Amino acid sequence: DVLVIDRVSTEVTLSVKKDIPPSAVTRPIFGILGTIHLVAGNYLIVITKKTKIGEFFNHVIWKATDFDILSYKKTMLHLTDIQLQDNKTFLAMINHVLNVDGFYFSTTYDLTHTLQRLSNTSPEFQEMSLLERADQRFVWNGHLLREFSAQPEVHRFALPVLHGFITMHSCSINGKYFDWILISRRSCFRAGVRYYVRGIDSEGHAANFVETEQIVHYNGSRASFVQTRGSIPVFWSQRPNLKYKPQPLINKVANHMDGFQRHFDSQVIIYGKQVIINLVNQKGSEKPLEQAFATMVSSLASGMIRYVAFDFHKECKNMRWDRLSILLDQVAEIQDELSYFLVDSAGMVVTSQEGVFRSNCMDCLDRTNVIQSLLARRSLQAQLQRLGVLHVGQKLEEQNEFEKIYKNAWADNANACAKQYAGTGALKTDFTRTGKRTQLGLLMDGWNSMIRYYKNNFSDGFRQDSIDLFLGNYSVDELESHSPLSVPRDLKFLALPIIMVVAFSMCIICLLMAGDTWTETLAYVLFWGVASIGTFFIILYNGKDFVDAPRLVQKEKMD
Repeated sequence: DVLVIDRVSTEVTLSVKKDIPPSAVTRPIFGILGTIHLVAGNYLIVITKKTKIGEFFNHVIWKATDFDILSYKKTMLHLTDIQLQDNKTFLAMINHVLNVDGFYFSTTYDLTHTLQRLSNTSPEFQEMSLLERADQRFVWNGHLLREFSAQPEVHRFALPVLHGFITMHSCSINGKYFDWILISRRSCFRAGVRYYVRGIDSEGHAANFVETEQIVHYNGSRASFVQTRGSIPVFWSQRPNLKYKPQPLINKVANHMDGFQRHFDSQVIIYGKQVIINLVNQKGSEKPLEQAFATMVSSLASGMIRYVAFDFHKECKNMRWDRLSILLDQVAEIQDELSYFLVDSAGMVVTSQEGVFRSNCMDCLDRTNVIQSLLARRSLQAQLQRLGVLHVGQKLEEQNEFEKIYKNAWADNANACAKQYAGTGALKTDFTRTGKRTQLGLLMDGWNSMIRYYKNNFSDGFRQDSIDLFLGNYSVDELESHSPLSVPRDLKFLALPIIMVVAFSMCIICLLMAGDTWTETLAYVLFWGVASIGTFFIILYNGKDFVDAPRLVQKEKMD
């Protein structure tokens, strides 16, 4: 069968290969991501390159590495100059999202569900297409496939694509070979970038929500351990304003309990018991958020939810990262109660995971990933002992070859999630990779923090707009009289920073070219110095006027 899309009517139908005219131009593609409507009309997005990640129980898993956006229209002559420019910008936004590493798919396996969810399904579920049965939280091209979704006969051409991180390794301990797999699934609900998307929305969806599953496959037996991360589930924001750490603000009028309960009701239905590990600081600007989270849990008074607060930075200050064992010891008994999922070679479920750890810090990136990797190792230790891979008394930490694979995979997972949310690699990955904090790691954290500062203030508006367009939070209307992209920047957005840079440069030049008359040189330095410092404080005081804010989705909707 051949999928046919009519360029004019946009109708999607099935045909046979013999109907393709001999003169037709052909090219190979590896999948259809979907369609999107822009100013010029409809576009088809296809996967043009893929890389094999590995095999998952005889199913091949691919990473999509390159894409193409094909216009239904053969000409742009029907567009005005302004429309052409807007269409070009919208295409740049779609390409921006596609260029963020981390899109995965399979033509035969459902990547959106955990092993435990897949084991508890009906025969009818198994007969569904991958698109029909997929967990919509993790289908990043769900909006793009909306036209295909309505036609079951074309579903095999429309594959759900996951965004996040997947790695697979064939490992050996004690001469016993097993597959070790790590999958992080990023939610497409309340998706966005670091400072523009925080907290929850009215439906209870948390920002930067990620489901991470660790899988072991040995001699036909399969074991899985699932964890989640997500923003503190109250209504709060932290808009960039040129300060290194903008003040987090909790919404004073929102019904926090309503959104909070919606969030955890859905989490309990999907995962069971919730053990919250809140890693934010318990003093300073983060303290109100920790207090609000604890108050909400206490007010909800649910036996399915437990709350553990651990001030990560306070406990591990002066590079005392060995103190993370305090938290692990504190939750060890709870982790044993939650257990993990295990199915034997005959397909019989031996144990089920009764709940998950829901970890968070401010960004749900760096501190969170460190803790998740330690909890996952503890679960893996129990699983490998039960499967007979590890001998009684053996420690996973002593298996040097596997430990190297394990630590690097979790560090790569941290980097992937961080780049997708914050725009840079993760912090603290030196500990994840080596098991200890290093001076070089601190320097790299400083560099990444500086890059994050720049991106969060001066390019994240475009990134946020790109994600909203890709996911369908904003739809292009070519008949709209005033495009949000045409709103001009305030002149001071460019003028004041340029004045500051010029003034600071002149100050340095005056110092370097000091002549005989020091009084004159000092006067120049003072003049340009005061000009640059004064301009800097004007910019800092009016910080929100100089950051690159989103233009496509209204602030109220984002909050």
